[in-house]
Amino acid sequence: MTQVSQVATLPPMGNDKKAPARPRAQNHKARVREESIERILDAAEQLFAEFGYHGVTLKDVANRVGVSSTLIHYHFSGKESIYEAIWARKATISSENRLEAMRRYAEEAGDNVTVEGALHAWIDPDLNVHIEDRDYWRAIGKISAQANSAAGWGAEKMTKYYNPVVLALIELLKKAMPDCDEETIFWGYHFLSGAMTHNMASTGRLDELSHGLCSSDDFTSIRKHMATFMAAGFKAICQGTPEQK
Repeated sequence: MTQVSQVATLPPMGNDKKAPARPRAQNHKARVREESIERILDAAEQLFAEFGYHGVTLKDVANRVGVSSTLIHYHFSGKESIYEAIWARKATISSENRLEAMRRYAEEAGDNVTVEGALHAWIDPDLNVHIEDRDYWRAIGKISAQANSAAGWGAEKMTKYYNPVVLALIELLKKAMPDCDEETIFWGYHFLSGAMTHNMASTGRLDELSHGLCSSDDFTSIRKHMATFMAAGFKAICQGTPEQK
């Protein structure tokens, strides 16, 4: 009986070659669509990094890709939907990497969380991906730097994608400095955030000032120095002086 049942479920022999054809066609169509979207996002990401959100139009994106505006509208409802998709595909990775690094650090450190350790867990994951594949992350780094120093459209993206990461860091810093008031820790984060996104902007200003001695693209050196430098600042403002208190 079992053999009869199994045979009965098999498709007719005449359909053997035709049955897989439709899935293959669908898969090919899905791949073509995905590749088209990726080309659009890559081009738009470069343009937003170069000219900012308000300096880019859908026509600019279409021209950069080398397609008609109709194709852009086929995949996206407008400029904001493209901008959102750019953030979603990379800022999400950044947030997940950092949250996981801080989770692991908190688990390993237990009751011995340090300011330096917390900052390394927050800073290093983003620096690491830039070190590993600078070309892939360069543009979104510049876009994040723009957004972090802007109100409205910029602030909304930072809030959506990075608030959980920031608040996780604040909790670690509170454990590392239990005697420091929360307001001061938030001020320390404010200074840290500005420095971090300035690093991501890679403006080249450092290169010019140092006559080539340093490079704003040297993320290995940034990783080497930044957490230590910022930790000293956190400790200084949390300890304060009698006059400040």
